[in-house]
Amino acid sequence: MPEGHTLHRLANDVWDAFGGRKVRASSPQGRFAEGAGLLDGHLLRQTEAHGKHFLAELEGGGWLHIHLGLIGKMDIHAAEAGLVPEPVGQVRLRLQNRTAYADLRGATVCEVITDEERDKLIGRLGPDPLRDDADPELAWKRIHRSRLPIGQLLMNQDVLSGVGNVYRAEVLFRAKLNPMTPGNVLKKREWQGMWDDLLELMKYGVETGRIDTVADDHTPEAMGRDPRQDDHGGEVYVYRRQGQRCHVCQSVIRTKLLAGRNLFWCPKCQRTGLTRKS
Repeated sequence: MPEGHTLHRLANDVWDAFGGRKVRASSPQGRFAEGAGLLDGHLLRQTEAHGKHFLAELEGGGWLHIHLGLIGKMDIHAAEAGLVPEPVGQVRLRLQNRTAYADLRGATVCEVITDEERDKLIGRLGPDPLRDDADPELAWKRIHRSRLPIGQLLMNQDVLSGVGNVYRAEVLFRAKLNPMTPGNVLKKREWQGMWDDLLELMKYGVETGRIDTVADDHTPEAMGRDPRQDDHGGEVYVYRRQGQRCHVCQSVIRTKLLAGRNLFWCPKCQRTGLTRKS
C-alpha cells in the first residue's frame, strides 16, 4: 500500500499540473461519472495530503477525496501539442487541461465530499509527520496510554497518519526498539526520536519517491553487496528481508503477523523495550 510520502508527492504533482486553473473531469470507466460531473470545469484551488488521503479542493465543486488502497495509482502526463490520448484500461477518473492529463486507476476511495466531511475525515486521523501543523504530542498521548505493541500502534492511522509497513519496520529498527514493546512502556524521548526520524525519512521519500533507510556504512557500495532487488525499491534494514542477515549484526531477520500485517525485525538489534516494567 502506498505510504504517506506517496500521497504528498501526488498532491504536489497534481498542483503542478492543474493548480490555479480550471480542470476538466470525466470518468471513462463510468463508475465515477456523477462525481466527475460535480468537478468538471471548476478551478483547482488547492491540493493536500493527510496521511494516506489525497484531497483537492475545486472552487464550487467540493473536495475530491482519494485513498489509493493497495493497488491504486494516479499517473500524470504532459499533453503534447495539447492532445490527450484515449484512456487505456479501467480509468476511474481523468483530470485534464491543455497541458496535462491524469488518470486514476484502482483506488479504494474516489469521492466528492463537502467541507464538513473533509474536516471530519481529518479530525479522526493522527498527526502526519509531513504536515507543518502536525503535533507529535497527540500521537504520544494515544501511544502512552495503550498496552498494544508499538509495532501495531504505528500502523494505526488514528494514532499516527501516513506510516505504513515499510516505515513502521524501519523506524523501529533504527530506534533499536522491539516491535512488541507495549506503548505504555515506551519512553517519551524514544517516541520523540522516532518522530524526528520519520520526519527525515518521509521528507526524503517525498523528494525522491523512494524509501531508503540505511546509513552510509550499510549501503551496497560501502558493504560490497548487491543492491536490494524488490518491487518496492529502496535500501532497507529489515522490511521484507526475512531469512536474510542483518546488515548490522548478521543475525537472521525475522517476521510474524501482527494485526493482520507482516512484521519484520532483527532479534538482536531490537531487544530494547520489550523486557521493561511498565
